[in-house]
Amino acid sequence: MRPELLSPAGSPEALRAAVECGADAVYLGWGSFNARRSAKNFSDEEFAQALLYCHERGVRVYLTLNTLVTDRELDAALRCAASASALGVDAVLVQDFGLLRLLRAALPDLPLHASTQMSLFTSGGACEAAADGCERVVIARECSREDAAAICRRCPAEIELFVHGALCMCYSGQCAMSALIGGRSGNRGRCAQPCRLPYTLTEQSGKPRNVRPAGPPPPMLGKPGKNAYPLSLKDNCLAAALEDMAAMNAACLKLEGRMKRPEYVAVVTGVYARLLRERRGPTAAESAALEAAFSRSGFTDGYWRGRTGPALFGVRPADAQDPKELFAAAKAAVEKGGLRTVPVTMNASFRLDAPCTLTVRDEEGRSVTVSGPAPERARNRAVTAQELADRLKKTGGSAYRCADVSVDVEDGISLPAAAVNALRREALSQLSAARTAPPERRELPAPPPPEDHPFSGPPELTCSLSRPDQLTPELLACAPARICLPLEQIAGMDALPAFSGEYCAVLPRVWRDRDEPEIRALLVRAKALGISAALAGNLGCLPLLRGTGLALYGDFGLNVFNGRALEYLADKGFSSAALSFELRAAQLRDLPKVLPCEAIVYGRLPLMLTENCLIRNGAGCACETPHVLTDRTGAEFPLLPVWGHRTEIQNSRPLYLADRDDWKRLGLRYARLRFTDETPEECVRVFQAYRSGAAAPESFTRGLFDRGVE
Repeated sequence: MRPELLSPAGSPEALRAAVECGADAVYLGWGSFNARRSAKNFSDEEFAQALLYCHERGVRVYLTLNTLVTDRELDAALRCAASASALGVDAVLVQDFGLLRLLRAALPDLPLHASTQMSLFTSGGACEAAADGCERVVIARECSREDAAAICRRCPAEIELFVHGALCMCYSGQCAMSALIGGRSGNRGRCAQPCRLPYTLTEQSGKPRNVRPAGPPPPMLGKPGKNAYPLSLKDNCLAAALEDMAAMNAACLKLEGRMKRPEYVAVVTGVYARLLRERRGPTAAESAALEAAFSRSGFTDGYWRGRTGPALFGVRPADAQDPKELFAAAKAAVEKGGLRTVPVTMNASFRLDAPCTLTVRDEEGRSVTVSGPAPERARNRAVTAQELADRLKKTGGSAYRCADVSVDVEDGISLPAAAVNALRREALSQLSAARTAPPERRELPAPPPPEDHPFSGPPELTCSLSRPDQLTPELLACAPARICLPLEQIAGMDALPAFSGEYCAVLPRVWRDRDEPEIRALLVRAKALGISAALAGNLGCLPLLRGTGLALYGDFGLNVFNGRALEYLADKGFSSAALSFELRAAQLRDLPKVLPCEAIVYGRLPLMLTENCLIRNGAGCACETPHVLTDRTGAEFPLLPVWGHRTEIQNSRPLYLADRDDWKRLGLRYARLRFTDETPEECVRVFQAYRSGAAAPESFTRGLFDRGVE
């Protein structure tokens, strides 16, 4: 069975283009809770009409509710999903764990898809989402062919792969660059695309050397070299790999482009529909059409091939022109219509003095039977079976085409053409009603709001370190409640010095199935050294940690934005969780503390987590030497090497709240000091500053603590 082709519908015009040109399904936004809030999207009336139009033609419709949702927004998001479900939407894409839990409880029959914003890239993570009731999992765009095949093989849910369109530099769901720089959150559908801006890569003087992350670097595409746009990836194009995807039983192939013109949607959908239908790769002309429709210095398939490097990067020239002739032809074809029709069979009976009948049946086996006036005996010329069949076949202007017709007609009868036409119209109208009828689905009362259990006193200070040299006797003397270190670095130490708090291993935010034997071995080693807890920032961590006896703490990568998300984590066995640093102070305060909660109150907040090692891209493998990205304003963003030869881009200035007391009155159980590029001495000075309430340094930021995000 060939995979479903899923096309973008950022507007009603784009939706029609996708359907006419061969999409099996479309995804679209309705309301305020989708990851492309800047797209035109759909009004209430347009959304209802879109469902009728698509379902009449056998095309599925998926609603994108794939953003993070505050506690105050959850009821509105549920109402949106309930309305869509009642209208017959085929599935809803979700990112927020709290919304997922709420929808599963209140709308148990509504199919849910785990959005790529959930950052799922292992079979373990995909299986967790499947166990939570997600019928489909959209895996990370960075997954290679081998990664995707393993997930398809091991996960019981359908797997959706991204095959064409724009690539984000950061793993979806893990980007905070737009939020922290401009207050426009990608996790809330407002990304300002800072990855498309120019930056320079330079060494950072005066900072300690990095510890090389675990794992060998992936193969490179091209040699390292200077790139003025080191965060701007080419568009993805996997048109030549569709047979591979079908062979691994991928359920769905997704095309990107809700912000693109309808003509773009028509061209790209048309090419991919032909390739899937004819089970082949693209011709030179089809490849040229895809590139002309939109590209950034051409295309890449680097992630699919498991290769990173400078060859993946490209830009769209500011003076790039749309292909007028290509788009004009695509627009004309869509406007003419008739490209997408549903084959039906017709069986009619015309007998003297009995009502005429017509039965129409579609490919799925639905059938309707209608009746009309009784034919009369012909006074002049009798109507023939061929004439009746020809009239019934005239389905032009409808969603249907007559694939076969049989007519049983008694000799010597007469029936006006208008009566035959009315019979056909009524039958097709009733068939459309049957095809577009919403399924019966339950809508149950929403579970009661989560209970709030805020911590009554000021939070205990914890700290996370990036290097073992930051773990000094002076820092231990500050008596943090918890010290967190990357798992691979703990496992490489000879011993952990004794102190009054607990040691916690930070699991990688990104890894692959092939890494899991090594991660399990590192966990055994770290536990033998004395760790008692693990910090997990991804659903895929859960299968690795179950049965280890380690306390399970949620990290910021889980994007906890509301109390129901905490309920979800509590159900999973978490005993505390870090809240999203995109929440402002009032939201942190008002969020129901179902679990003991932690917030980051100091440190360079992570802006991006990239599959490409930016240092290696620019200057060869020199990860031990600290580097920074510098933007057009002169702001410097340190680069932190992380597991798997990936890069975490840090904010240009550290979050600093020590000179304020309001963070102590938010009901938090823990407050984290996040140390990345600080020297051991700086770590101690900061910790002491948070004990004493010292004045802010010369260069700092309040992050999103006061202003929050759109």
